[in-house]
Amino acid sequence: MVKRENKTIKMITTNEEEILEKLVSSEHPFRKLNEVINFAEIASPYYALYSDIGAAGIDILKGFKCLLVQFWEDYSDRQMERALAENVAVKWFCGFELLEAVPDHSYFGKLRKRLGVKNIADIFNKTNEILRSRGLFGDTFKFIDASAIITKSALWEERDRAIKDGLEKLNNAVVEKYAADQDARWGAKSKNKIWFGYKRHCSVDMRFGLIDKLAVTPANVLDFRALKDICPQNQMVFMDKLYDTKKSDLILLANGCAAGTIRKNNNKNKNRDLDGWRSKIRMPFEGTFSKLNHMARYRSEVKVLFQCSAEAIARNLKKAVRILPNSIPDPIGA
Repeated sequence: MVKRENKTIKMITTNEEEILEKLVSSEHPFRKLNEVINFAEIASPYYALYSDIGAAGIDILKGFKCLLVQFWEDYSDRQMERALAENVAVKWFCGFELLEAVPDHSYFGKLRKRLGVKNIADIFNKTNEILRSRGLFGDTFKFIDASAIITKSALWEERDRAIKDGLEKLNNAVVEKYAADQDARWGAKSKNKIWFGYKRHCSVDMRFGLIDKLAVTPANVLDFRALKDICPQNQMVFMDKLYDTKKSDLILLANGCAAGTIRKNNNKNKNRDLDGWRSKIRMPFEGTFSKLNHMARYRSEVKVLFQCSAEAIARNLKKAVRILPNSIPDPIGA
């Protein structure tokens, strides 16, 4: 009975921070994440986004960590609000005290707007610099591909309005007038894979499968046309046959890269054995694209780019937490 009273007294006199610290498992990924990245250093340039005049708002470090958790867990704004209120690990990681009031769902949209696509892209690059310094990028081989981002699964109402206006079909020439997302377009990978939205173009480092560069275009932009925006320097680049164009070869050459492109069947230089080897080499990294979110959370190309950048940060850090602090072999060619 005495021991029970002592424990009760100790709990009452312990402050909120200590209680919260004890509630989060020592093996929780968020603990490891804090060891991998110095978030205060990443957040520091963005304090300038807030004015010193008036009531103090939510600290930008807390805000950025909330943003990271949101894309780490694929939460909606309302789900993120609930997670902050109910999940002690989320509350601890984001820097809130146990009984501290947390922001409501409207805060997260305001934060994304204030931060903007340029800043989130800079954070993505800064995060990659840190992971590169920890040996997680080989910078010898890259795999480049594009994947679909769907804005809306069906446009029946939009099609009906177009027909009512005397149009025969709702194609890319007129869809801007009828769709809610005026930047989105129809795209296709094949006759059976057609979608309305965007393309996410990624350069994936082939050491651990981390995303190195990315770009977003409307879905009707051909894959190879985004190559100039994500092409690495002085590496070997593996790509599928949609990149088998003279323009792609020139871009690779200009960047000092060797082509690992699978050639089209009508290409006179096609080597089936070599292409089979190229397919085998890149196969383990194709899962990178299947694990990314294929639904657009927001409307407009700029906002979808923000989404893809934040998702890439979260995905790379998830992989880093699993890999570090395990021993890392020397990169190929080192």
